[in-house]
Amino acid sequence: MERAVILGGGESGTGSAILASVKGYETFLSDRGSLAQKYKEMLEQYGIAYEEGVHTPEKILNADLIIKSPGIPYTAPMVREAMEKGIPVISEIEFAGRYDNAKKICITGSNGKTTTTSLIYFILKNAGYNVGLGGNIGLSYAYQVATCNYDYYVLELSSFQLDGMYDFRADVAVLTNITPDHLDRYEYKMENYVKSKFRIARNMTSENDFIYCADDPQTIGFEHLKEIQASMIPFSIQRESDKGAWCDSETMYVTLEGNTIEIPLRSLSLKGKHNLYNSMAAALAARCAGVSEEVIKESLSTFKSIEHRLESVREFEGVLYINDSKATNIDSAWYALDAMERPVIWIAGGTDKGNDYSTLYPLTDAKVKALICMTKDTAKLHKSFEGRIGIIEDVLSAQEAVDKARSLASSGDVVLLSPCCASFDLFDNYEDRGRKFKQAVMALK
Repeated sequence: MERAVILGGGESGTGSAILASVKGYETFLSDRGSLAQKYKEMLEQYGIAYEEGVHTPEKILNADLIIKSPGIPYTAPMVREAMEKGIPVISEIEFAGRYDNAKKICITGSNGKTTTTSLIYFILKNAGYNVGLGGNIGLSYAYQVATCNYDYYVLELSSFQLDGMYDFRADVAVLTNITPDHLDRYEYKMENYVKSKFRIARNMTSENDFIYCADDPQTIGFEHLKEIQASMIPFSIQRESDKGAWCDSETMYVTLEGNTIEIPLRSLSLKGKHNLYNSMAAALAARCAGVSEEVIKESLSTFKSIEHRLESVREFEGVLYINDSKATNIDSAWYALDAMERPVIWIAGGTDKGNDYSTLYPLTDAKVKALICMTKDTAKLHKSFEGRIGIIEDVLSAQEAVDKARSLASSGDVVLLSPCCASFDLFDNYEDRGRKFKQAVMALK
C-alpha cells in the first residue's frame, strides 16, 4: 500500500486526505499549526491519522507521495527535504485531477477570478448542469471528487495551486489578468509569477479553449503565449474582434464559431469596468460549455455580487459603506477606487506584499479625502500618501476603523474598505476582516 502524506490541514489538506484514504492510500496528515475542530472530526470520521503543532520527519519523509496545501511554500524546510529525497510533492488540484473525469473549467488571474468563477458556476447551475464549485473557493475539490459525482467542475486556481500541477489539464481555462501579487513567493521576480499563472494552460490541446484578456499587457506580452495549443479566445473592451468578446458603449458582443450574442450593458447586474471583463470571460466560458444564449443573458442580469468584493453593506447617515476586503493587492484596490463616484474615506493596510502605491496616486488625488490605516505597520502607507491625502489616521481594529470613518465622513461620502494588503497582521483572513467590518457598520446607531 502506497503512503500519502498531506501537509496542511485546512480545507485543501483535509479534502486531499479524505480522497487519498478513499483511493486506498495509507494516509497521514501533518499540520505545524492547530487543526480546526471540524477538520479533526472529518479526519476521524474517515479513520485518518494526523498530527498538529509539529511536522515529525519520521512520519513524513517515508511517504511515496506528498500533497502540499497551497499556503505552504516550496521553500519550507520539510518540503525541501522531501524533494531532496525524491518524494513527489504535488498540489491538491493535481492529485484530485487524477481521479476526476468531469469537464473542468479553470479560472486564474491576479484579480477578478473569484467573481468570474462564481459567475460561471451560477450560469452553469441555471442551465441545469450537474456542476461542482471548488479550488480556491467553496468546498475542497479533492473532497468533492471523493464524495460527489459531477459532470462539470468550475475551479478557481491560485498561482500556489498551479505551482504543484503537472499532468492536470483544464478543458476550458480562463486567465483574467496578471498584475504584481505574491511576489514574495516568486523571488520578487514578476516573470516567475507570470509563468506560474500560465501553468493553467499546461497540457491543453487543440480540443480545449483558452480564454484571456487581450487588454492585459502581462498576458499578451508572455513570450510563450503563441505556443499554447488550445483554441485562443480573447476578450477586450478596447478593440473589436471576430472571435471572443468585446463591447462598445452600449453592447457586449460574444462570438464563437460565427455565432454572436448581443447583451445590453445596462442589463448586466455587475457594474464597473472590472466586472465587464469578468462578465465577458464568464459568458465565453459558458458558451464553450454549450450554455444557451437565453440562460447566459438571464444569468448575467440576475447574478448577485460575492461577499467581500465591492459589497455594499449599508447606507447610514447618508454615507455608503462598502466592503472590498478581498482587495489584497494594488490592482484590486485600483479597480475599487476607480468605481467610486462619491468622495472616499479609504480604509487600507495589512501585511504588505511589496506594494508600490504610486499607481494609485491619480485616483487617490482625485477621490480620497481621508485614509484610515488599519494595520500594525503604518509607516509605508504614511510615507506613500502624506502630502497627497489631507487626513491620515491609524487604527488597530475594524471597529476603530468604522468609528473613525464615521467621524470623518459627511453625507454623500463613501467609506471603502479596500485594503491593498493581506489581512494577517490583525485578522485570520480577508473573510474575517470583511465580516468584522460589516459587523461594526451594522452596529452603527
